[in-house]
Amino acid sequence: MLHYKTYTHEKNHQWVIFVHGAGGSSSIWYKQLREFKQHFNILLVDLRGHGKSQSDTFLLKKYSFKEVSLDVLEVMDHLKIQKAHFVGISLGTILIQTIAELYPDRVASMTLGGAVTKMNFRSQFLIAMGNLCKSFIPYMWLYSLFAWVIMPKKRHEASRSLFIGEAKKLCQKEFKRWFKLTLKINPFLQSLRKKEIPIPTLYIMGEEDYMFLPPIQAFIDKKKHSKLLTIKDCGHVCNVDQPELFNKSSIEFIRKQIAAAPNAS
Repeated sequence: MLHYKTYTHEKNHQWVIFVHGAGGSSSIWYKQLREFKQHFNILLVDLRGHGKSQSDTFLLKKYSFKEVSLDVLEVMDHLKIQKAHFVGISLGTILIQTIAELYPDRVASMTLGGAVTKMNFRSQFLIAMGNLCKSFIPYMWLYSLFAWVIMPKKRHEASRSLFIGEAKKLCQKEFKRWFKLTLKINPFLQSLRKKEIPIPTLYIMGEEDYMFLPPIQAFIDKKKHSKLLTIKDCGHVCNVDQPELFNKSSIEFIRKQIAAAPNAS
């Protein structure tokens, strides 16, 4: 099972589950934890091969977005959490959308920060080149390159350093397994975009997230259950670049869904 950590609220029975991206760990939510603990029960997970979820048992499992998403559901079942509000960043948003597609009754709402919904030509080119070079170039060179391309500005330095620092904890074999997931990512994302699951969804995107913001801007007006918040002076990792606005907006969004739900508690 994935390594996890929980924080329980004295009065509120609602759960919020945080899902980090590839190369990160649950520690990337350190700027959210204090605020969210005041309102909800919190579940932090380390995805397989990340953080403290580095058991050899994961090496025997199939690596796909579906399989990795089921790891999160396994923790929910273990803790007897029937339904939760999900907050994700970067590739973690793909896992949340996958859970919502497979088991929509387990997802009360989705807050998707730095959401990945489509890979543009530049990102597809980088992935293709990385795939060609991954066998003979140290994975940290590749990861650092991706981090600089996705988060190029000086004010993205904190986010960039955080993710590079977390990625150093991965082994080369683990990096390759996760990298393989990106090779067929566009067809997979296209299948997610084709239909809208009737689950309240908030996209929180940095104005400077030039690789992943445009695709969302292109389809958001067609979505009935989704809305987009764009944050100025902010890059891809919006929960780190602009934590106060990220926290305020996402907490308000979740509380609104709780208030609107039947039998709210």
